[in-house]
Amino acid sequence: MKEQQLQHVFPKASRYDPDWVRTHSMGENVLLNLESLTKSLQLKPGMRVLDLGCGKAISSIFLAKEFGVTVWAVDEAISASANYERIMQQGCEQQVIPIEADARALPFADEYFDAIIVIDSYTYFGTDEKYLPYIARFLKPDGNIALVDVCFTKEIETLEQVPDFLKKDYQNYWYFIHTVGWWQKLWEKTGLVHIEEACILAEADLVRKEYIRDYTEAKKPDPFARALQLDDQGFISFFKLIGKRTSKTAYLQTYKPADKKKMKK
Repeated sequence: MKEQQLQHVFPKASRYDPDWVRTHSMGENVLLNLESLTKSLQLKPGMRVLDLGCGKAISSIFLAKEFGVTVWAVDEAISASANYERIMQQGCEQQVIPIEADARALPFADEYFDAIIVIDSYTYFGTDEKYLPYIARFLKPDGNIALVDVCFTKEIETLEQVPDFLKKDYQNYWYFIHTVGWWQKLWEKTGLVHIEEACILAEADLVRKEYIRDYTEAKKPDPFARALQLDDQGFISFFKLIGKRTSKTAYLQTYKPADKKKMKK
């Protein structure tokens, strides 16, 4: 029954070997979150897509195979060579370009991508108010920046508000997690994107159940999966946020190395 439900809700992701997906997902099943997101996007063959924080690049492989797009698979923690091996094994070397790079130091031209997709990693760098102005430079006008990540259903503003089941790990793993509303306001005030969707994933409960099941079967330490297992109030969920690039110039206040010397005087 569970397999039939997965196939019905995630027809594309269900076609991939679950052991392969589980082995190469760095957390919950990355393809479930990605398919949830792509239901809201108009991806067409030939588009240039940045898969930012791609991990082991199976999300990039999925995008190339399912939508015929060309994908730049960028991650800082996983080597480009290791990802290239996986990409070649799946016959996607003509469509997926692996790059080892910091999300804050990307080697791309302005307005290069038709879409920027970030699955399960935007919270690690995107809480910086200057990050959207940075990443928006690489997106074409009317292009989409779209993400799926973990969220809270109620904002935590003080340590006293942390639920008991999160207190042990909160300051290590959870202090940078926010509500959907928090993220929407962060993006809206820049004027760089028009918010098209900002909501809890419709498939969030199923993603949660699969994550907990994988965690239980693997018998490996996973603070995120453990928290989901302990959360009986629905405090933790998954959300999607999609913005369409406006015509506003992405201005980011920076200074050159030469300016540092002037500042020190």
